[in-house]
Amino acid sequence: MKQPILKRLFWANMLLFPICTGALAATQQATTDSELIQRGEYLSRAGDCMACHSIEGKPAYSGGLAIKSGLGVIYSTNITPDKSVGIGNYSEQQFADAVRNGIRADGSHLYPAMPYPDYAKITDKDIHALYTYFMNKVPASSHQPPKTDLSFPFNQRWGMTFWNWTFGNDTAFVPIKGASEQVNRGAYLVEGLGHCGSCHTPRGIGMQEKAYDHQDDIFLSGGDLNGWSVPSLRGIPRWTNQEIVDYLQTGRNDKAGVGGEMTSVIYHSTSHMSEDDLSAIAVYLKHLGGNPALTKSDDKANQATTVKLTAAKNLTLGERLYVDNCGACHFVDGKGAPKAFPELDGASIINAPSPDGLVHIILQGAQLPSTAKAPSTLMMPGFSQRLNDKEVAELATFLRQGWSNHANKVTVEQVKKVRDSLEQDNKK
Repeated sequence: MKQPILKRLFWANMLLFPICTGALAATQQATTDSELIQRGEYLSRAGDCMACHSIEGKPAYSGGLAIKSGLGVIYSTNITPDKSVGIGNYSEQQFADAVRNGIRADGSHLYPAMPYPDYAKITDKDIHALYTYFMNKVPASSHQPPKTDLSFPFNQRWGMTFWNWTFGNDTAFVPIKGASEQVNRGAYLVEGLGHCGSCHTPRGIGMQEKAYDHQDDIFLSGGDLNGWSVPSLRGIPRWTNQEIVDYLQTGRNDKAGVGGEMTSVIYHSTSHMSEDDLSAIAVYLKHLGGNPALTKSDDKANQATTVKLTAAKNLTLGERLYVDNCGACHFVDGKGAPKAFPELDGASIINAPSPDGLVHIILQGAQLPSTAKAPSTLMMPGFSQRLNDKEVAELATFLRQGWSNHANKVTVEQVKKVRDSLEQDNKK
């Protein structure tokens, strides 16, 4: 009697085996796909896709951000998997060509406001993860953003063929010989996905980045963005590695607080990155080296300004305006408060060649972003209604020449130019 039972059990197991193994394979595939999508989402944050292709009040990645350029205003496109206005019909190869070469599925060229010369360094593996994420996780949106309409001849996209030949970059990531795995991870993130060079590297005659990686000393040596002087990232000698990580995670550290367009980068991108990747970025930037002289502070000059502001006697107009409007947060020594009110003595935005960024913040104010590790949104109010152009110029001049700072004075004409620009932006 036992033998027929054993036979039946044997054949039952044989029948169930392919069902069980199939279910196991499906579970493993689902896990693999889930991990791939999760990685793609992480990479999209590291690449700052959200910040450029999203605007408030519209679905994520549905485009519409107005990007100022030397050619005119360029609007970001819908990159959701919608098949009519998005990228839903793109193959993975077409997606890769758009991201790394600036060529859309219809064969037309993107403008390099899309940083494809930097994205050329993204690996095939990471492209695959990004494509999988956008096609399987991002909700499709039929939102049609405004179309870019540049004046002639810049509206002739075919002309970008010649720009790419002359000024573009299509080289894959080149590791730094002899450098550690951590340094090279940071290099890959900064030079490729992070496209830090698109803002922090000087631009040439064709509005191209003058260098695309660590092989050129001009890379990340600072630049100009819509009137703002953008600081060098080479070495960042005034900051420790941890202060770089803190800044990228929270938009603040013991010396500085974020302002301008970097605020969006912190909020949408770097605050979502892992501690390991941010540490790799910090180590890589330190690896590039910098000017050690920038770390030195003129103690005598610092003390002289501090003593005069403390006494509050025989103050210049700029000094008086500082005591009345700024001293409560930034204090008479210009040191501010760690992770709350930025340090003014030695600050890059104050000592920048152009005072436009500083004037912009005095007039319009600034707000630190809310991030996972620093949810508070500390805000500096704007003083455009309280101070006239002469007063702003005097205050900014004091900031640029007080304590250890040694930058040029600010003129009324420079303040008026920034104020007029802000008023025009606010009318749009």
